[in-house]
Formats: sequence, C-alpha cells, structure tokens
Amino acid sequence: MAIVTQLDRVQEFEKELADELWLTQPLGGGEVQTFTYAQAVDEARRMAAHLKSLDLPPKSHIALFSKNTAWWLIADLAIWMADHVSIPLYPILTPETIRQIIDHSGAKLIFIGKLDGYDVMAPGIPEGLPRIAMPLAPKLDAPQWKDIVKSTEPLAGVIERDPNDMATIIYTSGSTGVPKGVMHSFATMSAPGDGFRDLLEITRHDRMLSYLPLAHAFERTVVETGTFLSGFQVYFAESLDTFVADLKRAQPTLFVSVPRLWQKFQLGVFQKMPPERLSFLLKIPIVAGIIRKKVLSGLGLDQARFAGSGSAPIPAQLIDWYRSLGLELLEGYGMTENFSYSHATQPGDVRVGYVGTPMPGVEHKLSDAGEILVKSPGTMLGYYNAPELTAEVLTADGWLKTGDRGEIDDKGRLRITGRVKELFKTTKGKYVAPAPIENKLQLHDDVEIACVTGDGFPQPYGMVVLSEAARPKVKEEAERTRIEKTLAAHLAKLNEELDQHEQLDFVAVISDDWTIENGLLTPTLKLKRGAIEDKYRPKADDWAKSKQKVIWS
Repeated sequence: MAIVTQLDRVQEFEKELADELWLTQPLGGGEVQTFTYAQAVDEARRMAAHLKSLDLPPKSHIALFSKNTAWWLIADLAIWMADHVSIPLYPILTPETIRQIIDHSGAKLIFIGKLDGYDVMAPGIPEGLPRIAMPLAPKLDAPQWKDIVKSTEPLAGVIERDPNDMATIIYTSGSTGVPKGVMHSFATMSAPGDGFRDLLEITRHDRMLSYLPLAHAFERTVVETGTFLSGFQVYFAESLDTFVADLKRAQPTLFVSVPRLWQKFQLGVFQKMPPERLSFLLKIPIVAGIIRKKVLSGLGLDQARFAGSGSAPIPAQLIDWYRSLGLELLEGYGMTENFSYSHATQPGDVRVGYVGTPMPGVEHKLSDAGEILVKSPGTMLGYYNAPELTAEVLTADGWLKTGDRGEIDDKGRLRITGRVKELFKTTKGKYVAPAPIENKLQLHDDVEIACVTGDGFPQPYGMVVLSEAARPKVKEEAERTRIEKTLAAHLAKLNEELDQHEQLDFVAVISDDWTIENGLLTPTLKLKRGAIEDKYRPKADDWAKSKQKVIWS
C-alpha cells in the first residue's frame, strides 16, 4: 500500500477544507491573524516557487530559525514543496551552536522569524548565508516574506515527494554533548503521526496550542505532523506573559507538555488556593465538581479530552494530583531518533511510574545490561555525516539503543529507571541513578528543579533551584526558616525511601537560576548535567564539610 505523506494530506485539505479555519497566530496587543487551509497552502506554494527560482541544488538544506508561528509550518511546507530539506534551529541557542549546526548541515539559506534576543545570536549566522525574513522577525536587511509572497506566482498542481526522501534533519538538544543531526524521511515522520492519530482518535475537529519548540521532535510529531495529517486547528502562543490567555483562546482538546511546566501549572494553582484547602474541597462531593471545573477552566484545560506529558519522567504524585482534578495525565516516551514514537500510557491502563506500552507498530526489549532497545516505524535514517555514531546506536537488525535503563512489567508497560551514562559511582563503589531521586526531590512545594550528583563523594547529594514564587520569600527570615525546615523534613522522608547508598548527604539550595540561556538547561528544559556539575563542583567539598542538611548557596 502506498504511503500517504504529510505533504499529500495537506494538499488534500487545501481542496477539501479550503475555506475552513486552520491556523491562528497572535500578532501582539490581542490582535490575531487567521489562516484557512487554502490561504496557508497558497503562501507555501508562493514561497516554494521563490525557492525554486533561486536555482539551489535539489535536496538543498535550508535552515529554519524561529519561535513557533504559523509561518514556521508554512515555511516547512514550502521547503518540502521546493524539493529541499528543512534544518530547524532552536529559537534560543548560543552563536557557537548556531554556527556549528549551520556549518555541519551545509545549509544554503536561512529563514529567520520571531526571536527574542536575536542580536546576541546573530553572530552565529555566517555573514554570506542568504536569508529570508519571516513575519514577526527582528528588523533584517533581507528579502521580506510578505513581499516575496505578494510578488510570486504559486507553484501549481499536485506536488509529490518520495516517502523515503529525507525531509528534515533535527539536531539533538545536546544534553550529553555536541548536537547530532538526526535524519528523518517523510515516511519516518508520517508513520508516527498516523499512529498517534489512530490511537487518540484525532480528527480535524480537535484543537491544539503550539508552544513547545517546533525544532524539537516532540512538538514536531504531535503538533506539526499531527495537523498535517489530521487537519486539526492549531493556535500559537504569543509569549510566557500571555500564555494563559493563549490557552483560553485555543481551548485545546489535545494538550501536551513537559513535567516542569505541569509542575509550574500546579504551583500557579497553589498560589491562588493553598494545597490543603484545595485537597479538602475536592473531598466534598457537592463542591468537588465545581472546584475541578474552576481550576481546569482557570488553566484553559476544561475542554481537554487528552493531556500528555513527555520529554522527561514526571513525578507520580503530580499525575495523581491532576487525576484528582479529573484530568488523566498520560505519560509518553520517545526520542528524536524515533521521532518521539515509542511508548504511551493508555486511558484506563495507567500504572504510575511507567510510561506505558509500545505504540502500534513498535517493539521493545531490554539488553543484557538493562538498556531499553526499541524498533519503531519512526526510527531515523541515521545521523547526518556520522556513520560511526549511527552504528553505535542502530543495530544491524534495526533496534535503536536508547541509552535509557528500564524495566518491563508483565503487561508490557515500561518503566524508565535512568540513563545508562548518567549512573555515577560514589567513593564507596556504589552506582547511583540520579533521575528517580530528582523526581522525588522536586515534590517539595517550593522546589522547581533538582539535580542529584556525587561522583567521587561517599554519598550523593542534591542541588535544587526554588520556584519563582519561593525565591523572593527567602529574603524574609521567617520564610527562609520555614523553607529550610520543610526541605530538611522532605530530605529525611526521601532518604527513608532510598537504599543506604542512594541516600542524600545534603541538599544545596542554589541562588542562581538554571536556564537555557546560561547553558544549564537544554532547549527542552532538561538538565545539562555535565555543565551543572562543572559549575558547582568547586563548592561541593565545602558543602560536605559543613555537615548541614540544607545549605544555602
């Protein structure tokens, strides 16, 4: 049976749903621009015609550097229609990483769109690289998207690409070192999109809000490929300040996020209603329904029929909390290397702490060392210009070595127990997996993010960054004392649940923020463990000598 690609489906929607609303883009100040299917694809056809007029070699690599906007999707379509390959760049990267990706990919042109802090990142773009300024881009001395679209006739007819053609190269976020270029074809992108559509019964009547970076495989799979194949409406977020308003505008029926943001949503609720009071009210039968609706409506999620979490493990208590609100938070697991198509928890079959069963068409097993191996229709073609790296993670018979350690229960549900390379050894010769301990450490109400380390120490230790709401409070002596006492109690309780060699010697409360910009988090908000350890390792000896359980740093 012939493979129907996302490009095929979009052109079908262009005809079948020509005048129906598809994309909604905020322009600032409450103003939005909407696109019907016909309008959006018309712009893609016009931009594709312009790209073809540049006489670039077939299958040229074209960089796409922008925050999420409607034009991000349209530009991707245009690149494909012009017989080229898209190279997404995260909208927050250092100049060095930008230059590295552009040079490694051999990009022939770059689209530049909506960006914050562009002046800092701009030196990473080679001076002679041709560029096109998308709407909402910073001021650039470059051809403007609107001018090109206005003056160019659209490509006509049905435009086809071979399903096995390379469609994109997604550069990994670099949590474990230098970013690698993951090659995906139209087939390895569309198969996961079809799988999610069938599993979740997604239709064109659904709605999603796009706000996680489209340069990442997770958002690319669920939102971009999802809407290209199913035709559902996509709304775009304007900024962090307008996020709740953006959510309420979209009223998403499908919503996915990452654990750190699910935790932020919870903290936002607790700022308006103390957790003890909320818990009490949810136990009163007559009141509980009203409270649940009020909380979910305040988050803009009262219409969500599916809520998912991915990218990193999510604490079990957080899943339970959302379930108490009537929102079943389903966890998923996947990698850039398999286009985020691996495992998902199924409604009614949730085992807390597990990421679910294999998606349709996916197989899994454990190696002798306990590493998770996955065979997926979304498995990459390989790493670009790196056959030796490809051979390290792809076996001859098609199994992807995930680098994650795991366990599989009797129902085939998978539990992630840590990264193979994240294991560290204490001076007592014991190995420690940090991720499960970090998840538990982050359950303290005032903690936003945690890192557990201890290589070369007798016992592991933790570092935490407080939530935005808690940070100003530490200036008040009473609040600082309260946080210290509750954190010490939380640590004591946590240590009771851990094996002796895993118990944390102390927790250091870090005054610095950990951000993408300062290189301590990846663009998908994962810890850059090595960078964090390098930064604070010089202080760790003094922390340990202090013999305190909670240390302010």
